[in-house]
Amino acid sequence: MIIEEKVLHGVCLTAHPTGCRTYTTDEITFVEDACKGLEGDRYKPFEKTHPKALVLGCSTGYGLSSRIVLSFGCGADTLGVSFERSPKKNRCATPGWYNTKVFEEKAAHEGLYCKTLDGDAFSDAMKQQVAQLIKEELGKVDLVIYSLASPVRIDPVTGETYKSVLKPVGKDFTSLSLDPATGQIGQVTLSAADEKQVEATIKVMGGEDWLLWIDYLSKQGCLADGAKTIAYSYIGPNITAPIYRNGTIGQAKKDLERTVPKLNGIMAGIDGKAYVSVNKALVTRASAVIPVVPLYITILYRIMKQKGLHESCIEQMYRLYRDKFPAEMVEEDGLLHMDDFEMQQDVQDEVRKIWATLHEGQVIGDEELEQFRTDYAHLHGFGYRTIDYGKDVDPLNP
Repeated sequence: MIIEEKVLHGVCLTAHPTGCRTYTTDEITFVEDACKGLEGDRYKPFEKTHPKALVLGCSTGYGLSSRIVLSFGCGADTLGVSFERSPKKNRCATPGWYNTKVFEEKAAHEGLYCKTLDGDAFSDAMKQQVAQLIKEELGKVDLVIYSLASPVRIDPVTGETYKSVLKPVGKDFTSLSLDPATGQIGQVTLSAADEKQVEATIKVMGGEDWLLWIDYLSKQGCLADGAKTIAYSYIGPNITAPIYRNGTIGQAKKDLERTVPKLNGIMAGIDGKAYVSVNKALVTRASAVIPVVPLYITILYRIMKQKGLHESCIEQMYRLYRDKFPAEMVEEDGLLHMDDFEMQQDVQDEVRKIWATLHEGQVIGDEELEQFRTDYAHLHGFGYRTIDYGKDVDPLNP
């Protein structure tokens, strides 16, 4: 079948298997080249420590890149968990389904252990299935990466369904925003979340499930001595704070960060430790539809590329697991900061200067939007000049 890029309200509804193969292979190639010393001093070769890792949310974004870095960088055996829609003869799968198939193929070729379980990572059943597989095939794991991204969570104890919302907290918020499809800047007003919406978002995206995972794995004897666990967060600048850091998502991320001392208590008996990494703003399937954020990212990317500071997802995760994570480079706020380049004073000063010149009705040029549009298309396997998208492809085989 011919698979076309279909976007509705800024959300891509399709995924191209050949393009997803290219996306995943490109990330693997970057890691392999860096390990050969071909990516410069910023991305130096890894030591092959061969850890065993569990990656919760392993099929796209930071989770996928983390798994690739660990496997092809330091020879890790990995067990992954994701929740994807599989393909049918007349319907494509989700991007993560294709990414995972390509990853497993490449990792197996290198003789690395790699298995992926598909299902609801919030459920008790999945926790039990993972623990059983760890005991049978890995023994114990040295690292648990928590990178789940879902708008809905069913509480495993009460059975209640919680849905996250993307809203400011305390008062309504009005700001400039960008339509990436047209390049036009408009004004958006978002109503403030009520108390139940804030609580629901924390239930879905906060630290409760991370805590449940580590507690369960610890009690099942699945964590090796000195095991570590890490989750991902974002803070960002004042420009995006009302909708992100101080909004419902931010409240959930703060809860995630507050979970670290509890996890350290659970893991104290095995000399384990928990971390949160604050990552850089990136084009993701989620960030592309958050009001204000696409406009900020478009400006940020241009400035960071001019300064030689821009990093993609795979580059960030390489630097995290090669440098900051092993050295426990935690800053005063108790967090690892992969947003260090983004939040440099000179970078943010230039962002603010440009932002001050923007106005409603203004149109951002195609050249300035190219990186944003390309990155978003690549997440779904589209936008590669080397691929003939008018050619028939098998949706069942990436």
